[in-house]
Parts: sequence; C-alpha cells; structure tokens
Amino acid sequence: MFFAALALTAIALPSAAAAARPAPKFLGGKPDQSAGAQVLATFRNVGIHGAYWLKFELRVMPRKGDERVLNGEMFGTQGADGPLTRLAVDDPANAGGSQRRLYLLHGGASPAAWTWNAGEHGVTPHALRTEDWLQAVQGTDLTLFDLQMPFLRWTDFVYEGVANVRGRPAHAFLLYPPESFVTATASETAPAAVRVFLDTQFSALTQAEWLDAGGKPLKTVTVLDLKKIGEQWLVKSIDLRNHQTRAKTRFAVTAAALDLALPAEAFAPDNLSRPAPAVPAEKIERL
Repeated sequence: MFFAALALTAIALPSAAAAARPAPKFLGGKPDQSAGAQVLATFRNVGIHGAYWLKFELRVMPRKGDERVLNGEMFGTQGADGPLTRLAVDDPANAGGSQRRLYLLHGGASPAAWTWNAGEHGVTPHALRTEDWLQAVQGTDLTLFDLQMPFLRWTDFVYEGVANVRGRPAHAFLLYPPESFVTATASETAPAAVRVFLDTQFSALTQAEWLDAGGKPLKTVTVLDLKKIGEQWLVKSIDLRNHQTRAKTRFAVTAAALDLALPAEAFAPDNLSRPAPAVPAEKIERL
C-alpha cells in the first residue's frame, strides 16, 4: 500500500494483449530501461519500518450531494511473503445495519483479502475475489486495490522517463496487468494499466493513475503531503479522484503509532472478527 512498499521485479511476463492496453508515453527520448529497473529495485525496500497503527478519516466529496466523513484505523506489519494490513472503517451514515466493516489484506506474490461486517452473527470472514478488490470501501472512492497496490507486483512494465508531478521530478512507469487479472476483472472499472510516479529524491510513490485501454484516466490517486514521525516519513493525506463519477475522497491520517509489538495472530483471517490489538497511549502521535 502507500505506507509499505511491495517488492518489484523487472522480468517481463505475459500480460494483457497489446491491443487491449495503452501505449507508453516516453519522456525525453528513449529512457534507459535498465536504469528504470534499478529505480524499482530501490523502491521495493521503501516502507514503514516495523509494525504500525494509523487512525484516519475518509472525506467523501461527491460531484453532487452532501459530503460525509467516515473514520477508520489500520494496523500493518511485514509478513513472510509481503505486507499484512488490518483495516476497519466506520460509516455513521449506514442506517441499514452495523456501521463497521473490517478487512484483512495479505500482500506478496499471491495476494489475498478477507472482509467481515461487525453486524454479522458468524465469526468467519469472507474471502474476497480479485474483482472485489476494485469495489468501493463503504461507498467511498477508496478500494482495496488502492491500499494494497498489487499493480506494483506486475512484472510487465515500461519506464517512461522523468515527469513533473506537483512541481517535483518523478520517475514514470507504466505497468500492465497479467492475464489472470484481466480475466478476473473484466469490467469498465478495471484498469488496463496503471501509471505510477516515484519521487526522484525520496523514492516515494507520489501518484498513481488507473488507465483504460485507450490511455484515458479512470482514477487518479495523489499523495498530497507527508509527515515525519521520528526518523520516518509517513503519508499524511491522499486524494482519490474518480474520473468516471467525478467524485473525490480524501484519505487523511489523523494519528499514528510506530514500532509496535503486534501479535502475528492479529493478521490471521480467522481472527478478523476478534478485537484489534490495543495501542499504547504513549506511542500515539496526533497529526
């Protein structure tokens, strides 16, 4: 996710048919693909060190209608095969049942996700299919696809060169999905490719664009600002803009706690319905 980088490789594997994906837009001649691969290799080691907790709010700003705010919290750590994330989102406007929905994300080469509604009588979470990752979280413009960023594992990519993003130079990459993703997510909302921008100085992801087969943006995810806690820089706020509905959701971190001792069982699917670990008050820093 935006808070914990995933591993990347530069080996080209079969992906969607070339006719069904956008062409790259090279910047400044013919960028050195080997140099680009090295940038990705560096980025794979960037992320939050240790286990962490984040408290956040989601401000939903539709094109028409009233704004609404949802609150949530996130626990994260590094697992044996990739990042592990436990997410809870509360929707005070949900009058049809429980306001809280929980999600568990396992990253890595074989990502997986589960969900559970606090109003359900059973304790067994539901495993999510690949196409479910593209669905809105609690009616916002945030998806599990945005959080876990599985596209950073896509091995068929092109380095486009250095672009200017919000006044800063950033390496641009166009990543194409594997055929398995294309087959599982055949819909108008599924990206045919994702363009990502990595800050040239900080090796941080600054923006990601979901693109359709013609290269038209379906969605743009933009990092607005960062916050330094101790020796680590954290993403403080992100805008998620849906170009199809022209709605926007702002993800803003309001508190954080780093260097936590989180039990491994907190990230087990069977324990998703159980209470989340307690966060020591002395570890919490308000943003």
